[in-house]
Amino acid sequence: MLMAHPAVLQNLIEQYDTLRILHAEDGSPEVQQRMDDVAYTLCVATGTRDIDAALIAARHRLPGARPEDDSLLTV
Repeated sequence: MLMAHPAVLQNLIEQYDTLRILHAEDGSPEVQQRMDDVAYTLCVATGTRDIDAALIAARHRLPGARPEDDSLLTV
């Protein structure tokens, strides 16, 4: 599997977090579509199928991440 560059992942995480903070899910259809697009791109870039898993996987690939730390994962 191709791995996305950490800078790309960081940018996607920041975009998604910004859209979520601004309550994009309650915004215009254009804003909702952008949030969906960013979520899809994160999933593709991390080889996952849902945004929560994609965010965890992306954060684990960033510089300084501790790969052995799975505290964000639920059992």
